[in-house]
Amino acid sequence: QVQLKESGGGSVQPGGSLRLSCTASSTGNKRYCMGWFRQAPGKEREGVATINIDGVPAYAFSVKGRFTISRDNAKNSLSLQMNNLKPEDSGMYYCAADSSGVGYCFGTVESYDPDDRGQGTLVTVSS
Repeated sequence: QVQLKESGGGSVQPGGSLRLSCTASSTGNKRYCMGWFRQAPGKEREGVATINIDGVPAYAFSVKGRFTISRDNAKNSLSLQMNNLKPEDSGMYYCAADSSGVGYCFGTVESYDPDDRGQGTLVTVSS
């Protein structure tokens, strides 16, 4: 099981930007689809973005054009650049890893919710 740790959350006004980072423990020989999902109070978990072992990203419709996901396989790290943030982007953001696809991501981004995840980092967008 890979250990994941997020950083970079905080409070920002609507229209602002935040960058989330995630570091992973050694992945050994496993290959992961990496990604982020979020959960707001009283709402269901929602996959935000995924990126496969080759660096090909995919985004939920709600964040497309505003968020950018990237990964550095050599450093076992993952990032999420969030621009033009909206109040509805508020919530706990989790870094996650899914090895079931041997590095490739399957299913919809919105349903991304693998078992290997970090503790989360809080994002608050409010005026």
